Amino acid sequence: MKALVTGGVRSGKSRHAEELLAERPGVTYVAAGPVPDEEDAEWAARVAAHQRRRPASWATRETLDLAGEIASAQGPVLVDCLGTWLTGTIDRHRLWDAAEADVTASIGAELDVLVGAVGAAGAANDLVIVTNEVGLGIVPAHRSGRLFRDLLGTVNQRVAAACDEVHLVVAGRVLVL
Repeated sequence: MKALVTGGVRSGKSRHAEELLAERPGVTYVAAGPVPDEEDAEWAARVAAHQRRRPASWATRETLDLAGEIASAQGPVLVDCLGTWLTGTIDRHRLWDAAEADVTASIGAELDVLVGAVGAAGAANDLVIVTNEVGLGIVPAHRSGRLFRDLLGTVNQRVAAACDEVHLVVAGRVLVL
């Protein structure tokens, strides 16, 4: 199974993704990060809460190299979340103020690698990827907000095309598309 789990903020999408792999041994949980503001206490608290909720046998990795983690996995992988990967990648390349074409090209190159890893993930390794559904959220009406929304929409569509299933989570309810 290769599934993209999407929904709005606090929709229950991460919990649903964890439930999809709960019975599988040897899960690697990949937290996309670190977030651009490494001193974000709220983010650290959310990551800690997710860790307490997961089985103790799950290995946890925090990295922006999602493609590398997926490619090297020896078992099931849960990636959380593409929105954080995108902001971290934009920040790592210092692209927030770059021309939109430059941002799209830089992110596109990294997205090609990520989508390739998702597509190549073996059938023996279940892969569940969590993302925010940008069509369901409020996006600030400024350049960075629009840039993020448009890029994450592209990321979501490309990753979804490489997956077998897409699960939409709204208010804790799941619709498999």
